[in-house]
Amino acid sequence: MNRREFLGAGLAGLTIASAMPALALPPRHKIGLQLYSLRDVIREDVKGMIETLGRWGYQELEAYGYNDGKLFGMPAKNFVKLVRDNGMQLMSGHYPLGKANTKVIGSVLNGWEKAVADAKEAGQKYMVVPYLDKSERENLDAYKWVCEQLNKAGEVTKKYGIRLQYHNHEFEFDVMEDKVPYQVMLRELDPKLVGMEMDLFWVVYAGHNPFQYFQQHPGRFEQWHVKDMDKTDRKRNADIGTGQIDFAKLFAAAKQSGMKHFYIEQETYPVDPKTSVKNSIDNLKKILA
Repeated sequence: MNRREFLGAGLAGLTIASAMPALALPPRHKIGLQLYSLRDVIREDVKGMIETLGRWGYQELEAYGYNDGKLFGMPAKNFVKLVRDNGMQLMSGHYPLGKANTKVIGSVLNGWEKAVADAKEAGQKYMVVPYLDKSERENLDAYKWVCEQLNKAGEVTKKYGIRLQYHNHEFEFDVMEDKVPYQVMLRELDPKLVGMEMDLFWVVYAGHNPFQYFQQHPGRFEQWHVKDMDKTDRKRNADIGTGQIDFAKLFAAAKQSGMKHFYIEQETYPVDPKTSVKNSIDNLKKILA
């Protein structure tokens, strides 16, 4: 049985929480959205899209694409005002490592402190490294070097009162030199400086069990990405509540995981981005009711 075939076991593993009640999320938790979900449409009308998200009931947003003080083609402070004017908060943002992509001014390796200062001014609580280029993760030594850079960057964010985090995909679970890189990262990253934003979909897709990580590293997974898995093509997203991931059981383990904020994210869409983003919040509200 290879790792992909093991997925069934990973999904079945979600039943280990079957004894847990499907607890409603405490009121202090608010439904968020990673704006990458709308990457194909948001720039057509940034103002109109943000207004729509507020009407749909989103309360927290996670941005992407920060570069040299700008978000979505406007000064970051103007974007933040737009978000606040529509009853939401820009809680978090994604920033590249910057070794492979040197054009971004505001990555861990290029203009980091300015990016952190802008995030502080925006009222963000988190800054997240969301992805490693293949050239940035060629072997375990490369992963360890990344962790060293993130620990240093975390010292800067801590000085500003912001929490740095790392967001996973599936490749961190590909066995390398007889070890799982994600587990190496959990060991190498200083939890006082760097937290984890767990993408639940990619953990399950990789054939791993989120609950086991919650149990082995309680409190480490302070933010989540929430997206569902299509019932026939598991690499595609389903609208939340229509796929094969049991979010009621996962949210019942939120306290153990350390989760403080979460963001719906759609990378692929059953219909179109706007419809999926609307369907997902409507369905998640029912799951958490």
